[in-house]
Amino acid sequence: MHIVMFADQHLASLGGAQVSMRLQRRFLERAGHTVTIVAPGMSRRRAPAARPDAAAEPDGPTPDGEEAPQPDDRDPDEGPAPSEPQQDEGYVETPSIPITADREYGLSWPGRRTDRFVDAELAKRPPIDVVHIQGDFWGALTGHRYARREGLPVVHTMHNRVDVGLAAIVPFPGLALRALNAWRRQALPLAMEPEPPGVDGWAYLGGLAAFADAVTAPSAHFARRLEAHGVFPHVDVIWNGIDDDVLDAAVAAGPTAREPGPPRFVWLGRMSPEKRLLPFLEAVAESRIRADIEVIGGGAQEGAAKRLVERLKPAASVTFAGRLPYEETLRRIARADAVVQTSIGFETQGMTVFEAASLGTPAVVSDPDIAHELASGFWPVGNGLIPDASTHALARAVRAAATDIAAGTAPTPDPSTGERFRQSSRTDAMLEVYRRVTGAR
Repeated sequence: MHIVMFADQHLASLGGAQVSMRLQRRFLERAGHTVTIVAPGMSRRRAPAARPDAAAEPDGPTPDGEEAPQPDDRDPDEGPAPSEPQQDEGYVETPSIPITADREYGLSWPGRRTDRFVDAELAKRPPIDVVHIQGDFWGALTGHRYARREGLPVVHTMHNRVDVGLAAIVPFPGLALRALNAWRRQALPLAMEPEPPGVDGWAYLGGLAAFADAVTAPSAHFARRLEAHGVFPHVDVIWNGIDDDVLDAAVAAGPTAREPGPPRFVWLGRMSPEKRLLPFLEAVAESRIRADIEVIGGGAQEGAAKRLVERLKPAASVTFAGRLPYEETLRRIARADAVVQTSIGFETQGMTVFEAASLGTPAVVSDPDIAHELASGFWPVGNGLIPDASTHALARAVRAAATDIAAGTAPTPDPSTGERFRQSSRTDAMLEVYRRVTGAR
């Protein structure tokens, strides 16, 4: 089977969706299938690699261990930078312009110029069986436009809550969502006339899903939300997984017994407001626990986080480890007594706690949806039923976790989580969806 995946960002860039797609591609190819990735070319040059999917990182906080790339010296006003030489024939890099100051991320405008480029590049490749959309914006629009031109079946994986994501990064999210819906109607109009006006994130996702033969989501709670808001009648739940080999190696290298010392907590992720690192550090100070806190990752709030620790002077020891290779991150998780998850209503899966559970490490969980999906092996923040974003609730949960760890009574994650989280099982599940939509044509 030849699967073409469309993404909003190049798979060598940081991000949870990119990590998942790299892993999906690797395991589909192991199973004998061909995968082509269509994504914006990167303006920011990275060190050469045999394949952009040669390593992965959880939820976007950790790069693949390469040295920091040097920024492209091209003037942004010159327009889209030419794509780097194709090191991997499985990639089609669409002309793009950088959209972030560090030039890590790019935009490929969904229109006739991009259509012609995609058509010409994919015409050089074997016949295509299915189009798999794994983006929410220009990648999604470009992919659906291509599938409609070619009459190909479409699977669309919804990775993000568009409404929550925009609210975290733009000052007027309501206006942004109206503009987004108008953009979708212009780039990908529905057959019905007049088309119902969309005003929110669910309407936007529904406008994309209208062109799909199947829709998947990385968690049951996100799938049910998509169905409840009329995005798609039935959404298949297929978790984002972890590389079988990496998981086996991490489990084999993990400690056989707890190392002596105070309770050890790990927080990892992108240091941005929606991830709520600063409230966590405030909660650590308020809890007055004596523990070792390790913060893994990087981002815009790193400086603010370090200044906050200096000002609050918590009883716990707080260490900023920076961005780490994925395998090292897993080793740190395996050695920790608990992982701390602090975002609320933002994650569509919450990879970190599932990685931790696969390694036998429990978690402090702020998002009740993630806690419900995890089922066991965690301390809830608040009552565990409704979200509680207060620093007091988080401090109480951290204090309870530290007490249980010291007493040797920490909860134990369900051992079956690791097996259900393996990428091989997730690939098998996705192949069933591919066969369903191709057989229905």
